Amino acid sequence: LTGAFFLLNFFAATQDIAVDGWALTMLSPENVGYASTCNTVGQTAGYFLANVVFLALESADFCNSYLRTVPQPEGIVTLPSFLFFWGIVFLITTTLVWIMKKETAAHGEKDADVSFLGIFSTYRQLWSILQLRPVQVYLFCTMFCKIAFSAADSVTGLKLIEYGVPKEKMALLGVPVVPLQIILPVLISRYTAGPRPLDIWLMAYPMRLIFGVAFAGIVWWTHGMTAHYGSNLPFYYFAVVVAVYALYQIAVYGQFVSIMAWHARISDPKVGGTYMTMLNTVSNLAGNWPGMAALWFVDAFSSYRCQSKDAGSPTEACMANDKQSCVAAGGNCQVDFEGYYVEIAVGLVVGIVWFLSLGRKMRNLQNHKLAAWRL
Repeated sequence: LTGAFFLLNFFAATQDIAVDGWALTMLSPENVGYASTCNTVGQTAGYFLANVVFLALESADFCNSYLRTVPQPEGIVTLPSFLFFWGIVFLITTTLVWIMKKETAAHGEKDADVSFLGIFSTYRQLWSILQLRPVQVYLFCTMFCKIAFSAADSVTGLKLIEYGVPKEKMALLGVPVVPLQIILPVLISRYTAGPRPLDIWLMAYPMRLIFGVAFAGIVWWTHGMTAHYGSNLPFYYFAVVVAVYALYQIAVYGQFVSIMAWHARISDPKVGGTYMTMLNTVSNLAGNWPGMAALWFVDAFSSYRCQSKDAGSPTEACMANDKQSCVAAGGNCQVDFEGYYVEIAVGLVVGIVWFLSLGRKMRNLQNHKLAAWRL
């Protein structure tokens, strides 16, 4: 299984590098900022099909409630059939691109001027890029900028499910927001295609900090709502959650489109997709490692107790690694103190410190000429 996923990610990463380089050479220099719009719209559509649509069609409850007249024990789609179908589509589309699309030289270059680097030459060139002072400052600022959003992005949805919101309904909450997610990149691109796309990114940063606090309020509200209504939550609850989530997406997509436009702007087309992929990889890593840390520490910051169903008083402590033992003994693991709120508070403080200390450095990076970012 590990080998299969390694090969899958290896080939996907190879295509990702090729597509990044393709965008830099296929689009004219004045339109290269629109590469982020194409990227965002494509990723949104793919995420919607592979996550929201799949979870809905795979759920027997959803299919029996909305798509069937005769209930069945399984959903319309299974995971093996879903993967098989899109695997065939992937093979067909990739083959058609290989056959029908011909490579051409980059803008302003002749075919004779285009040189092809080997693997070791490419890594040496990438190492030289990492020695550029603006690149070092940018990567340093990027690696710590998303700590502030880690709990809001990685833990909020899990807490809503933990407090009783059905996961099928959680998946469907994203459906009303999909049109907004597709339209937003197109609207934002007119402001990020210019010479200062990071201005939009920095403008959205405080908005995401504020919405982190709003998410904490929704989790707290959900705890009380599920205690009163159970899993049959009223319509106005979902309306409020969707409204807050939609507003949050404006800030998220504003940052995503602007940072992708920034990467496309400063990347050197002569290096191909290697430069842009390196920047995108660091940006993705900057979002992944705080999210992993937030998931790891949320239970460590929380305190639990095992409530016995027979007795009215709590029994032994119910730590994260002992929840199953509590349930097996006939108890119910309850939260005395929620570490999620601690992570939201820490993220807010870290975000304010980052914005005041490193935000100006990020903004000033736009003052460098493009030559400063290239070999």
